[in-house]
Amino acid sequence: MEFQSANPTIVKSIKQRDLLNTWLRLYAREQHTPRIEEYQPARLDDELPDLVYYTVDTACEPPRLTIQSNGTRMSSAYGNTGKGRYLDDFVGPRLIPVVMPVYYQCVARALPVYTISNIDDIYGRIVAYERLLLPFSQGGLVTHVIASLKTISEDGGFEIRNLMRGNDTLPTAKLRAVIDHDLFHRAPGRIPAGDVIEFS
Repeated sequence: MEFQSANPTIVKSIKQRDLLNTWLRLYAREQHTPRIEEYQPARLDDELPDLVYYTVDTACEPPRLTIQSNGTRMSSAYGNTGKGRYLDDFVGPRLIPVVMPVYYQCVARALPVYTISNIDDIYGRIVAYERLLLPFSQGGLVTHVIASLKTISEDGGFEIRNLMRGNDTLPTAKLRAVIDHDLFHRAPGRIPAGDVIEFS
């Protein structure tokens, strides 16, 4: 599975960009993957329905991710809750080849991964599925991943229930990217320290 190299501006959703910027501030401070307990984005409660928390066991090959969240939009999209289950068991054999490599890339690179896929709902409306994965560690290997999952349709309304399992077609990848450069957060309008502005 191919992943392009990207900077943070590739993320389309404003809310996902806010989540990424919080991660970038922590990363820039120490120049390594932040600890999950340090991660406290503003208005986090508003985002919880779109977030899935995972713990990562890197003693396995490939690593095993265990779902730690319940009652999220992902539960609706897959038709059932996954709390306490391995992610690969939860998505099932049909979706493993399109879902799991994205998570494995995030864990292996210890960097944010962003993907966009198109999938049809049960009425044939095209839904864009935007996924941002953020890795966390305790100073070494990745121990946790937070996924932000956004769904949007140009047709307006769509049916999220069983979105990932409700038809015979697999999600079609439109973008797969590792956010691996410009790993800092700069507030709009700021002049980076050290830059010289000449007035003529």
